[in-house]
Amino acid sequence: MDAFTAEERAAMKERASEAKTPRIKKVNPEADLAEVLAKIEAMPEPDRSLAQRVHDTVLAAAPELNPKTWYGMPAYAKNGKVICFFQNASKFKSRYSTLGFSDSASLDRGVFWPNAYALLSMDEETEQQITQLVKRAVE
Repeated sequence: MDAFTAEERAAMKERASEAKTPRIKKVNPEADLAEVLAKIEAMPEPDRSLAQRVHDTVLAAAPELNPKTWYGMPAYAKNGKVICFFQNASKFKSRYSTLGFSDSASLDRGVFWPNAYALLSMDEETEQQITQLVKRAVE
């Protein structure tokens, strides 16, 4: 029995490919942005619209973040370290998309805090919550 699904193996292969990318490419924000936008465009609806709105919200909240792919997903980095990422529901056949934060995000509050959020759709309230989280994450 295989420990990983086909989708998980594909994500690991994408991450390995990202890690092998020459250093010169890694500091090319325009190419990284184009790659993120291509990943979003390739998503089926409703993931595509949700990912685009998350993308716009994250960059509006923290324009200093650099879009890049991470395990083949749209991600946003500060000083080369991923702060947050969007995992579309269709990527792993989940019932919801996820907005996740890495351990490089400054979300620490006490000894217990969330680092990922289920996301079914975006409304103004959700957009404001994401904006606040992202701003706090980059502090």
